[in-house]
Amino acid sequence: MLKNRITLQIPDWVAGFLDPRPAVHPSTEERMRLAIALAGQNIREQTGGPFGAAVFGPAGDLVSVGVNLVLSSGLSVWHAEMVALSLAQEAQGTHDLSSIGAFELVSSCEPCAMCLGAIPWTGIRSLVCGARDADARAVGFDEGAKPAGWPTALQARGIRVLTGILASESRLVLEDYARSGGVIY
Repeated sequence: MLKNRITLQIPDWVAGFLDPRPAVHPSTEERMRLAIALAGQNIREQTGGPFGAAVFGPAGDLVSVGVNLVLSSGLSVWHAEMVALSLAQEAQGTHDLSSIGAFELVSSCEPCAMCLGAIPWTGIRSLVCGARDADARAVGFDEGAKPAGWPTALQARGIRVLTGILASESRLVLEDYARSGGVIY
């Protein structure tokens, strides 16, 4: 019999991790710190790779979070961005977040080719990235083929792009993961 259902569940530790944190993150740096902290905790909990992401509403209100679940789920599509975006769409009850507001995706690293391809169809109006694509590639991750000038292409579609936010802190998470012998894929 063919399997006909996929279940996405973020790790149990995430709820406790978020409990002491504020529901609203007014600054870009605060939002990025959350994504970086999620990535680091995902490593410590051994639930996935060194990537974290979150979706925020127009007022900086936290809508959803995601951590990389590729290894723990055995599913290559569960990158942190895809998890955060999927949970945001489910929580908001729509595949097009732009139909109900200006939502922002904050990711501890620039998107890989898969996540980059998904972003325009989610209705995200802003993408904020920490570590650079080159940082992920430097530790051995396969980010796929992305077009040169991808930020400009997203901006042409009405998606604001900020890269390099707290990049050195995000890069450290990637490097720590590689140094600790984490699986690179």
